[in-house]
Amino acid sequence: MSFQDSTNQRNESGSGTQRRSLRGFAAMDPQRQREIASLGGRAAHQSGHAHEFTSEEARAAGRKRHARQGSPSEK
Repeated sequence: MSFQDSTNQRNESGSGTQRRSLRGFAAMDPQRQREIASLGGRAAHQSGHAHEFTSEEARAAGRKRHARQGSPSEK
């Protein structure tokens, strides 16, 4: 049986939804994912690639966000 045939057979025998097994980062424990992501954030700050908001930038972003809040497209 070829790969194509076995793939078709699985799709036909299932309930119509295709299930994928989690691999790599997605299969890890959520706590381990957070640890790895945290290391990436620290590395970005050390290398100078991470953006840090100043108080003025944060205030401007807040004003912009609150001005949009009343629009119909916001939930």
